[in-house]
Amino acid sequence: MPLSYPLAAKQMGNHFAMTHVSSDLVFRRGKEVGKAVYQNRPLSKAGLSERLFALLFSGLVYPQIWEDPEVDMEAMQLGQGHRVVTIASGGCNILAYLTRSPERVDAVDLNAAHIALNRMKLEAVRHLPSQGDLFRFFGAADTNHNSQAYDRFIAPHLDPVSRHYWERRSWRGRRRITVFDRNFYQTGLLGLFIAMGHRIAKFFGVDPAGIMASKSLADQRRFFNEELAPVFDKKLLRWATSRKASLFGLGIPPAQYDSLITSGDGSMASVLKARLEKLACDFPLKNNYFAWQAFARRYPNPGEAALPAYLEEANYKAIRNNVDRVGIHHANLIEFLAGKDASTVDRFVLLDAQDWMTNDQLNALWSEITRTASVGARVIFRTAAEPSLLPGRVSISLLDQWTYEDEASRDCSARDRSAIYGGFHLYVKRAA
Repeated sequence: MPLSYPLAAKQMGNHFAMTHVSSDLVFRRGKEVGKAVYQNRPLSKAGLSERLFALLFSGLVYPQIWEDPEVDMEAMQLGQGHRVVTIASGGCNILAYLTRSPERVDAVDLNAAHIALNRMKLEAVRHLPSQGDLFRFFGAADTNHNSQAYDRFIAPHLDPVSRHYWERRSWRGRRRITVFDRNFYQTGLLGLFIAMGHRIAKFFGVDPAGIMASKSLADQRRFFNEELAPVFDKKLLRWATSRKASLFGLGIPPAQYDSLITSGDGSMASVLKARLEKLACDFPLKNNYFAWQAFARRYPNPGEAALPAYLEEANYKAIRNNVDRVGIHHANLIEFLAGKDASTVDRFVLLDAQDWMTNDQLNALWSEITRTASVGARVIFRTAAEPSLLPGRVSISLLDQWTYEDEASRDCSARDRSAIYGGFHLYVKRAA
C-alpha cells in the first residue's frame, strides 16, 4: 500500500476524534454560555432574548480584545513572578502580559471559538519563522498566503479540536482559516457589528473612515461633531438601538444592556454616542489601534501608528521566550478557581464578565477570588455603567477583605483607549 496501515488508522482515528470532540464542544459551548447568561424563564420575552444571545455568542465574537492591555498592566503593576488568571476573549491581552514576564498566565473562557483562537495564537508565536510572519498573519489584511503559513507552521502543532475548528469548511467550501487571507478582524460578531455601523452611517451620508484623514485631535473632534454625532439623533437609529438585540454584536447580553443604559439619558443612542466620542476624540489616532479598527477597519502598518503590544517588533523576543507560561482553559471561571490552592493567584483580570452575573454568581466568584488571592493581589475589571457593581451585591464580609482604589480606577478608565466601557475598577487584597 502507498500508505501504511498504522498511519492510515492513526489518521482515521484523528479524524474521528476531531469530528466527535468538535461536535460535542459545539453542544457544550452553547450550554455553558447559556448557564452564564440565562436569568429568566425560557418562554418569557427576556428569556427568549437571553437564548438568542447565547446562540450567537457560541461562535466567534471577538477577533480581537476590546480592553486596553497597557492600562491593564499598569493597574496590575504586573511584573516577574506574578501568577495571573484572566478571561481569554480574543487573546491580545494574554500575549501583551507576557512582555512583563509573569510566572504564569491562566486564561479561561466558555467560548470554544475563543479557545481555538487563543491556542492558535500561541502556536503561531512558537512556530512562525519570524516576527514579520507573525505580523502578517495577525496584523495585516489581504495577505493571501496566511492560510498556507498556517498549514505549514501552525497546524501540525495544534490540538485536534482547535485544528478542526480552523479547518472546517463553510457552505462555500472555504476553510475557516482562510479568513486570515482576507481580513480576520472583519469577522466574528464584533467585526459584523462594526461593519453594520459603517453601513448605517453611509446610509445617512457619512463615511466613518473619513476621520482617518485627521492630522490632530482638533481635526478628530471636528469630524465627530460635524459628521458622526448627528447620526445618533436620527429617529431610525434611536429606534433600532432601543432593542436589546441591536448590541448583541458587541457581545452585550440583555442584563448588560440594562446596566449600560443607566449611564446615559435613558436612550441607548446617547450612550453609544458618548462612547464613540471618546474613541474618536480623546486619543490621537497614531496612539490608538482601537480607533483604527473601528474607523479604518484594519490595524496600522508598522511605523504608521501604535500596534497591539504582541505585534510590536520590540516585544517579540520577550513574548516568544515566555509563551510556554500560558495555559488556555475551556472552563467556567468560578469552577476553575475552585480547583486552585489558597493564596496562589496574584492578579485577576475579569474583563466585563461580572455585568452578566446574578448576585449569587458574584458572591460565588468573589468567594473563590478571595480564597485564592495572595496578600496584595489585584483584581481589575470593567463595567458597562460607571460605578463598580460590587457594593450592595457582594457580601460585606468578602468586600471588607479588599480595598477599592477609587482614584486609580478613575484614572485608568479615562486612559482606556478602547473607550467602550463606563468604568474601570481596581481592587487590592488587604493583609489579614
